[in-house]
Parts: sequence; C-alpha cells; structure tokens
Amino acid sequence: MPNSDRNILLVTHYYAEHRGGIEIVARNLGEAMVEGGIGEIVWCASDVNLPEGPFPDGLTCVPMRTLNVVEDKLHVPYPLWGPGSLWKLWRASRSADVVHLHDFFYMGNVLAFLFAKLRGKPVIITQHIGFVPYQNPVLRLILGTVNATLGKVLLSWANQVVYISETVLDYFQGRITYRRPALFIPNGVDTEMYTPGTEDERSSVLKELNLPQDKPVFLFVGRFVEKKGLHILEQLVKRVPDVTWCFAGWGPMDPEGWGADNVRIIKGRSGAALAEVYRAADLLVLPSVGEGFPLVIQEAMACGTPAFVSTTTAGAQAEARDLMIHEAVSEDGDTEGTVAAWADRLTELIEDPAALQDMRPKVSEFAHAHWSWRGNAERYGELFEELL
Repeated sequence: MPNSDRNILLVTHYYAEHRGGIEIVARNLGEAMVEGGIGEIVWCASDVNLPEGPFPDGLTCVPMRTLNVVEDKLHVPYPLWGPGSLWKLWRASRSADVVHLHDFFYMGNVLAFLFAKLRGKPVIITQHIGFVPYQNPVLRLILGTVNATLGKVLLSWANQVVYISETVLDYFQGRITYRRPALFIPNGVDTEMYTPGTEDERSSVLKELNLPQDKPVFLFVGRFVEKKGLHILEQLVKRVPDVTWCFAGWGPMDPEGWGADNVRIIKGRSGAALAEVYRAADLLVLPSVGEGFPLVIQEAMACGTPAFVSTTTAGAQAEARDLMIHEAVSEDGDTEGTVAAWADRLTELIEDPAALQDMRPKVSEFAHAHWSWRGNAERYGELFEELL
C-alpha cells in the first residue's frame, strides 16, 4: 500500500496519452512508486490528452487547462498553462512533501520549481533531454540559450538531479554546479509486457499486419518529427528498398506521404499491441539525436529485437553499448553522409541475417536483467528519504 505520510507532486508537460517518451516514463515510474509504497502522487500535466485509467490507488491526476498552439503550429511540444491551472499547481505544491519534475524546460515545470522553492519544498529533476541539433539554426540557438540560462539555474538549484542518459549527464556536467552529485538512473521497462516471442508468434503478427514474410522488417517507433531522424529515414527507405519499413507512430513528417511501396504505417498501437510489433520486426532503426536514451530502444530490446541507433544514443548507456548496432549521425547538416553510412550498414545486416538473429536472445536477456521500473522506484524512494 502507498505510504500516505509522503506526498509527491509529479509535474510533466503532458500525460502519457500524448505518447511522448518523457510522459510515458513518468507514468510508468509514478505507478511503480505508488505500488511500491514510496508515497502518494498528485500528477499535474496538460489537458491536451486527458489521462486514461485505471490508475493504482494513491495516484491522482490533476489536468491543467492548456493552450497547445506551439506544438500545433511549430511541432514543438511546449504547452502553455492558463492562469487557473497555475492556481491549481500552487495549491498542489502546498500539500507536497517533495516535487518531482521530468525535465526543467517546460512552463509548468518551471513554475512548479518556483512554487516549491517559495514553499521550501525539495525538488528532484529527472532530466531526459540535452541539446537537440535541429536543422533550423533558430531552434538550435533557442535551445542552446535555454540550456545555458534557465537550465543552468534550475539544475543548479534543484535538491537532486537525475539523468536517464549518460550522454545528457556529460552534456550538462561541466556547465552545472550541483547541490548534490548528479546521478545516472536509466529508465526501466515493463518486463512482463515486453517479452520475446516465438517464431510462430512473429509469423502470426506479420500475417495480421499484412507484412511479407520473405523480406526483413525494419521498424521505427515514435513521433514523426525531425529530432527522431525522419528526414534520414525518408532517404534510407529509398536507398534500402529490399526490406519492409514499418513506421509505428504519428506526427507532421508522416511517411505515408513519401509514396514508397516498401513503407507500412502502423497506428493506434501501444502496450501489449505494440510489443507484438516489436517482436515481429527484425530490427529497430532509430537515427535520433539529442534525446538521451529513448524508451522504445529498451522496449524493443526487451522483446528481443536488436536496435540500430546513433553512436551518441548508444553512448547514453555504456553497459548496453556493445549490444546495440550504432553509426554516427551528423550534427552539422551532413545528411547525405549520414544516409550513406547507415545505408551501407543496413545492407551488411541484410546480407548477414544470422547476425541479427544471434543478437535476439542477448539483447532480451540484458534488458530483463538491467531495466526495471520497480528497481527505479526503489532508488527514487531512497532519494526522497535523503531529502526529507
């Protein structure tokens, strides 16, 4: 049962129904905390996508009235909370023993930090994102400036900072004077839901999805946006045509508009239904940059599906690095060089299917041995004890 003596205010920009990695992590970790008796949680986030239960006893959602024009117009997820929501956030901070923020960047998170400090409440920031090398120089400048100013202030004043990625920790390490040493705590994964499947199960899912069984299946999972590498994937679809490319996600850079015969779009799947897709795929392909260590990599590996990621992303978890296939993604605009290198590597994998097959049990065993939401919750519980 939850520990009613400890009240935790959890603040994120969106709820998990928005389907971004940060908010999905927040829900999984929050539920594990409540179920593990770490405390009772009040979760404040935007009402853009209302939370859908069931939630465990002790986790209460308080949606914030939001204007989502920044994401609607610029495809940058930055919700703007209204005055009434800020009053609700102020009241929620009064009864909290500790405030837990996922990333410092967002409006609601910044104000929750300020309210906590005004009330003398300790703040833990779990930081997911470092620097995203957007192709647009204006966005690069804005993000770099925010990290160097607002980020420096909030991460320095937080009572504890936790990074989910060693790459993001390294990015901020020389820029921040921490009150307590920063920690690296990798995300967990639901090892009961994301499990390996048999060959018969994989074959059945391929039939269900109407995917050919005589070609490799390469999978992307996530939002269809620039930082996920969709501009790179569009070129890879053309350069590596002899596979079926599956895209499970949503967003403005929709592969459905590429007009490619070897592309399949999978929408509306999450949880157990998404786990089936992971199992059916031969390889997860994710040329993203600047976002730490995306949860979809851990989910794919737990299902026994190897992951091909950027070298920066692979470096986010040193222990798992050798179990991922990785190649550099240029951060200075050399898309053609990146595409050529990735296409060559994918061609090598197609020509040696046994290599991917041999990796399947290894990546699954690692994921199940090293990543756990219950273990994460226990580590955060220890941090709360130290701060209270």
